[in-house]
This record gives sequence, C-alpha cells and structure tokens, in this order.
Amino acid sequence: MTFPRCFKSPTFLYAAGGAVLLWAALPPMDLWPLAWIAPVPWVVLIRRKELAGPKAYLALWMIGFSFWLAALHWLRLPHPATSIGWIALAAYFAFYVPAFIALSRSAVHRLRLPVILAAPVVWTGLELARAHLLTGMSMGDIAHTQYRWIALIQIADLAGEHGVTFAIVFVAACLARMLPCENSPLSPPSSSLPSPLSPLPFSIWPLAPAIMLLAVVLSYGYWRIANTASSPGPRIALIQGSIDAVFGSEDRKVRDKFYAQYFALSQDAVKKAAKNGEKLDLIVWPEIFFKERLIALDADAGDNYPEVIQGKISGEKARENIRLWAAHNMLAFAETTNKLGTPILVGLDTENYTASGVQYFNSAAYVSKAGELLGRYDKIHLVMFGEYIPFADLFPWIYEKGLTPLSGGMTPGKEPVAFDLKYRLRRSALDERTVRIAANICYESVLSHVIRKQVNVLREKNQEPDMLINLSNDGWFRGSSELDMHFVCGAFRAVECRKPFLIAANTGFSASIDANGRVLQKGPRHETETLLAKVDLDSRRSFYLQYGDWPAGLCFAGCIFFAIAGIWQRDRRRIRNAREKTS
Repeated sequence: MTFPRCFKSPTFLYAAGGAVLLWAALPPMDLWPLAWIAPVPWVVLIRRKELAGPKAYLALWMIGFSFWLAALHWLRLPHPATSIGWIALAAYFAFYVPAFIALSRSAVHRLRLPVILAAPVVWTGLELARAHLLTGMSMGDIAHTQYRWIALIQIADLAGEHGVTFAIVFVAACLARMLPCENSPLSPPSSSLPSPLSPLPFSIWPLAPAIMLLAVVLSYGYWRIANTASSPGPRIALIQGSIDAVFGSEDRKVRDKFYAQYFALSQDAVKKAAKNGEKLDLIVWPEIFFKERLIALDADAGDNYPEVIQGKISGEKARENIRLWAAHNMLAFAETTNKLGTPILVGLDTENYTASGVQYFNSAAYVSKAGELLGRYDKIHLVMFGEYIPFADLFPWIYEKGLTPLSGGMTPGKEPVAFDLKYRLRRSALDERTVRIAANICYESVLSHVIRKQVNVLREKNQEPDMLINLSNDGWFRGSSELDMHFVCGAFRAVECRKPFLIAANTGFSASIDANGRVLQKGPRHETETLLAKVDLDSRRSFYLQYGDWPAGLCFAGCIFFAIAGIWQRDRRRIRNAREKTS
C-alpha cells in the first residue's frame, strides 16, 4: 500500500507529532504535562521559511481531522445517527489546525512578529471563535488539561479559561524558539556536528520570558488562593445514579425505573446525613430523571393540543383536563419531598400549552419539602442535533419521517432563574439563612460565556446567585472520556465566576467544586453514589465576570489582522510578479 506524498512530508510528520502529544494530554490518557510541549512541533512549522511537502495545508487538515475524531470519539455512542455529527464536527474543527499555522506564519514571516507572541495570540483567538461559532464548543481545550494545577488556573477569573490557554501556548512557543530551525527538519545541519567547546546549537534566552510569565501567573494564583473569603453554606446532596440513556426509552416503565433508583439513593443520602447528626438543606437530581413531566398552561392557551390530551373534546373542557393532569403530576413531587423531608432540585421535561401550541422544555424544577413548586428554569443554550435539529421548525418532516433519533425539538428558555434556599448553620431557628442558587443544565457548563451571561443577567435583576448547580445526564456516553471532558469544565466555571460549582450527573461525574476550582468531592465513573457537599460560599469578585472575554477578543482581532495582512501581501507579490513578467 502506498501513501500520498503529503503524508510522508516533514510538515505532516511534525503536525502529527503535535497532535499525538495533545491527544495524550487529554482524557482518556490524561497525561496533562504533555500539554506544555504538544504545541512545540506546530510552532516549529510556523518558524520554518517554507512548509515542506506537497499540499502542506491539506496534510494539516488531515491531522486535525484525525485528532478530533480521536478526541471526540464518544459522539458516536448515543445512536448510529450521531456518528454523522461526529464526523461533521471533526471535519469542521480540523480547519482550525491549518488556520493556526497559516495565521501565525503570516504574523511571523510577513509582519515580523516574534513567534512567542504570534502563536499564543492566534491559538487563543481561534479557541474563542470555536467557543462561539455554530453554537460553540470548548470541550478538548488545551487549558482543561491543567485543572489540577490550582494556582495556575486562578487567572481564569481575569481572562477566563482562554487566559490559561495563552499561558500554555506561550511557554510552548518559547520552548520551540529555543530549538534550531533548519529549512528542512530532515536534512543534516549545514555544518558538521559541534565540538564540545563550540556554542550550544540552541538558544537559551526564550527561557527567560517563559519563566517570567509562569512566575507572574503563579504569583497571582497563590495570592488569590491566600485571600479566599469564604463562609459556611448549606448541606446539599448530589445524587448520582448510573443508568445508560437510550433514545426512545421514555415509556412509563423506564421512567419509573429511573425514579426508583434516584429515590432510593436520595433516601440513603438522608440517612447518611442523619447518621452524621446533620440535616440536608437540598437534594439535587440530574437532568431528565423525575418520573413525571411538569405541565404548564398559559392563560391564553387555545385548542391546539395533541390528541392524547384533547381527544374529541376542545375548549374549556380540554383546558380543564390539562389542569387536572398538571395537578396529578404535582402530587408526585409532594409524595417525593414529604418522604424525604427535604427540598429537591430535579431535572425533568416541561410541556407548556400556549395559544400557538405546545412548547417542550428541558427544565430544572425547585420544589419545597411540602411539594410546592418554588421555581423553574428552562434550559436556554440547547445542543444542536442533541435537543433540536436546525431548520426543523420550517421542515417538520425531518422529525416526522424519522430522519433523526429525536421525535421533536426542544424550545429554548428565555432567561436564567435564581432560587432562594433557606438553610441553618446550626439546629436553632435563629441561625436560619438564605442562599441564592442558579441551575444550569448539561452542556451549558461547557461554555464560559453562557454561564457568565446567566450570572450577569441575574445580577442586573439583583438576584446574583451565590452558587451554581449543573444538572447533567451523561448516560449517553457509556462511561467514556466524555465524562472527564465535561466534568473539567465545572472547575473553570467556578474560578471564572468565583462561586462554588456543584454537579449532579447521571453515570458521573458528580462533584463539589469550590470557588478556587478545587475538586472537594467527586463521584465514581459509571457507578451510583451520593455526595454530601458542605458548601462554602465565597464573597470575592471576578474581573472575568465583570468584563468577559475581551483579552481573548483582542487575540481574535489579531487573527483577523494577520489574515488581512497575509492576503494583502500575497496579492502585492502577485501583482509585482505579473509586472516583472510583462516588463
């Protein structure tokens, strides 16, 4: 078997080396120190005068495609149809690899910028773009490999996780700048091997800026940790069941099975807390695991209801049937909370009957221990192809003809919601306090700007939350590395917002994370567990929460400038060459 020449080129080999190192730094191998050297081969390609080999940028795209297929392999697990999305997403993300090389080369070779600055600027700018385009995706970011290095990730409250990315790529670029850069990495040096007395064949000076940057970043991190301002908060049980999710498994028996496991685990949590002489203030279940739907009916709702509800009746009689159905389902909440003796925050489906038809939401319901619905949050940032199909509202036959495993699309929520949770420091009623919590659902926690916007919207309404709680169902991914990639996002959201971040996730990983991003408790992989989290509240403010992604935005602006500069100089060279031929 013969391979295309571009697969044998030095460009391909260097790029493949960087991709392998970066993949090994991510889960499932999780060799996180490799992230600091993974970009080095790519930066070497940036420094070279020419990219060796035919179709060099095609080779770079192929490397990117292979890397993302391996990193996001778990996208194929939920359903055979999701393999199409897996391949399409990998093909799209693959373009970021040649874009990184091309834009950085424009900055270095055309604008004469130092590579130790150009490379981190371009990488960070493109990472920001990837977090926003096509609804955004940041799982697999190089910064996520460093979540255990608590002092390092504190800069996320200044520049978000993109600030950590900039630091990593800056250090890697400095390491690459230390290496000799021949025109062809496979050719021998232009001179004979140096004698023991001759100068070293690499530069030492790039170590200085790398060490200086790390010193500044870590000094800031240790200072922020040392000035933690915390106070005791509520006791919250995070319930982690372990039931693999399957498309189409929404019948009554399956929902009852889900409920039975989570209710039993909740009872165990109550007993565990009582054994320690404590009383729980809240029990949290993951996304979509309550046995009943939440039914809502708008005052101006008409007759446009499914036949299963309306049947042969209409008008006020149909509306009355819906009200009875809603009341019946609320009894399930009362039955649950009365037996547990604790308020609950649970993920579930909501059906909202409106004048224009039925809306379906992915919701979090906050219910008092008396069974009263105290509030509801509807997921705002939906997952494309997971919770809706683009343009399916215009072409409903996409759902009707079974072209997707989804039977219909979800409706995005309108705004974030904060819930007031009462708790006691001690058993005396005089010690009762109130803490404000805000729920986010599943992949909303993946994106920095989504959580930041939700917190800031609540702040503008004088309802800024004191802690964030994520409800997830990762049972689609069979205990794969998706669990690791999703879980890590919570640590960065905690630092960015300077708020405790709790996770209740089906099949894992449930976790309690403090405002410094430190993982205090973590559930097992693909097994059941109850985590009793004693939450410490934090009063520090966050620059990132206030001002957002403007540092990464400047890097993205740099990417645009480098692209324009590269195109302009290329066109000038073409014009000059054309004139020389005609003269």
